[in-house]
Amino acid sequence: MRVSATPLPGLVVIETARHADSRGRFERLFCVEAWREVRADLHFVQVNLSTTAHRGTVRGMHFQRAPMVEAKLIRCVQGRVFDVAVDLRPASPTFLRWHAVELSADQPSEVFIPEGFAHGFQALSDNAQLLYFHTRPWTPSCEDGVRHDDPRLAIDWPLPAIHVSERDLSHPMIDTNFEGVA
Repeated sequence: MRVSATPLPGLVVIETARHADSRGRFERLFCVEAWREVRADLHFVQVNLSTTAHRGTVRGMHFQRAPMVEAKLIRCVQGRVFDVAVDLRPASPTFLRWHAVELSADQPSEVFIPEGFAHGFQALSDNAQLLYFHTRPWTPSCEDGVRHDDPRLAIDWPLPAIHVSERDLSHPMIDTNFEGVA
């Protein structure tokens, strides 16, 4: 496992070791011992699989508020995505900055998104699948989001955004009263 920092503190890209032979391939996606260098206290409580049917679809930007603020480990298991994290931690020097990573089933990499970030992605292929590991269970009363097209964030999506859900379009734009996620 190789850990690469990003410009946003705490947001890291993980490259796993892939072993292949004539039968196929094998990769370890998570090992608590190997993760001690990233987060010694990491404990996942929920795993989800997301399938996005159409190239260009945007999902996000989602997060959970206190007391269910969560970290996520994201892995693409089919297709390709443009995966985006936005720093919403008010005390962070990178508050409201975003960083994107292309995740692909063909590459042995995943992204770790710490607490206090919004997460979303754009499918770069049809039938893209993401595997999510969460440190907190989904809690509808704590879920929230910011708009994928918020001019304050100015996320540079690689394709025109299509198939954005009504829920995601209903998230507010960030204004001067936005307090972030603590």
